[in-house]
Amino acid sequence: MEKVKKGKPLMIQGTHSDAGKSMIATAFCRIFKEDGYQTAPFKSQNMALNSYITMDGKEIGRAQGIQAEAAGVEATTNMNPILIKPTRDHESQIVVHGKPLRNMFAFQYRQEFFNEGLNVITEAYKELANHYDRIVIEGAGSPAEVNLNDRELVNMRVAKIAEAPVVLVGDIDKGGVFASLVGTLQLLPDEHKSRVIGVLINKFRGDLELLKPGLKWFEEYTGVPVLGVIPYMNNVEIDAEDSLSLRNYSTLVNPLKEIDIAVISYPRISNFTDIDPLSLEEDCHVRLVTKPSQLGSPDLIVLPGSKNTIEDAQFLQESGLALAINQVLNTTNVHVIGICGGYQILGETITDPDAVESRIESIKGLGLLPVETVMTNSKKTERVSGYVQLENERVSIEGYEIHMGKTVSKSTTEAFAVVDHEREGTVQDNVIGTYVHDVFHNDALRRALLNQIRKHKKLPPIKDTFNSRLQKEESFSKAAAYVREAVDMEKLYHLIDNYKSPEQTQKV
Repeated sequence: MEKVKKGKPLMIQGTHSDAGKSMIATAFCRIFKEDGYQTAPFKSQNMALNSYITMDGKEIGRAQGIQAEAAGVEATTNMNPILIKPTRDHESQIVVHGKPLRNMFAFQYRQEFFNEGLNVITEAYKELANHYDRIVIEGAGSPAEVNLNDRELVNMRVAKIAEAPVVLVGDIDKGGVFASLVGTLQLLPDEHKSRVIGVLINKFRGDLELLKPGLKWFEEYTGVPVLGVIPYMNNVEIDAEDSLSLRNYSTLVNPLKEIDIAVISYPRISNFTDIDPLSLEEDCHVRLVTKPSQLGSPDLIVLPGSKNTIEDAQFLQESGLALAINQVLNTTNVHVIGICGGYQILGETITDPDAVESRIESIKGLGLLPVETVMTNSKKTERVSGYVQLENERVSIEGYEIHMGKTVSKSTTEAFAVVDHEREGTVQDNVIGTYVHDVFHNDALRRALLNQIRKHKKLPPIKDTFNSRLQKEESFSKAAAYVREAVDMEKLYHLIDNYKSPEQTQKV
């Protein structure tokens, strides 16, 4: 293997999923940028339904795209060469360097793809390391998954490829952080344990003085230093990649907010960060709905993206939500917006003749828009821009498309937008369907759509809104400040710069 010549790596691993690895990796990307280093994120293999489109129209995990933004560099597929997108139980679409390879079952992936995946990952990392000063590597799940470690491609095997020091993150907010950290370390083989240069305790809300005896005990018991205790990061809004983050949304109505937004949360919900800007509007309350009894009488119903549109449409029918949505639409002045898979579900039929996403060949949609969708083997992934005409106002928009279906109108309909000089989406009465993700990240459009709802509710319009781009930059800086204040950065830099991997030590 060609010797990596430049980038100094730091790998962030966790005791479990949702320990906060992505947020901490994002913070380090911004810290290294602030300290003058050309920095790149890296995650060898990412299982996520929240994706990001690179400038050249390739698909990677959203976390690595956001981390690249935090580092101030353009995202590339080398930063996440393998993306795994679950389509149904035990089966996923495998995306390699931004393009779909094929659908595979879990056992097939482990047995048939391991060597190919290892080569893809190794070459991608080498390319990054030869062009950047610092590489922030994110692991997945836990490095102590003893049933999977013989063929894993995302934790200690990547640390070995990169000759990277590892920092282990534990989540104290869930309780049992010392047991999680100690247990993880004890389950690691000596070679892997020797790569761990320290631990971080994340999401701390209490009195640090009360925690210090535990920190002392941990260091004496394990011999591994605690590099920092990171407080729970309030008011830091950074896109999540893991659907576990949806737990932050309530299912209950908030009567103190003027606009009630119900987001339909189906089993294969994807690109759910589309709804995040709505939750930051002061007059809005966003809640998740998984069954008819939760729907109520919202002002806006959002159907987000889906990685298996047909089976999510089936879920809506079988759960009774399809009927409930139609009933609400017939009896109230509710607005409905469907994005990507949600747009397809709003139509009359969805067919999948080649079983691209599902073995169900055809299913009825909600019938709220006069359109039909046919799934295709080709996948559209590109950034887009254009405008939306709202009454007498033309509003510019930017976003991205990522879908494997073509939707056509059965009758003359009004387009939602003009995107790249072509009509896009469909509008009928209070129902909007669009393929454009990040549509609510366009500040003027988001506020205009919400003001339409306010007008129907006889509420005065709100002129001001937040700047989503500025808010993102502020969140990067806040996350970096939280981590920089909590971590002994001088010590961490020393450990990174003087780290010798087991392989290097053996050579000596």
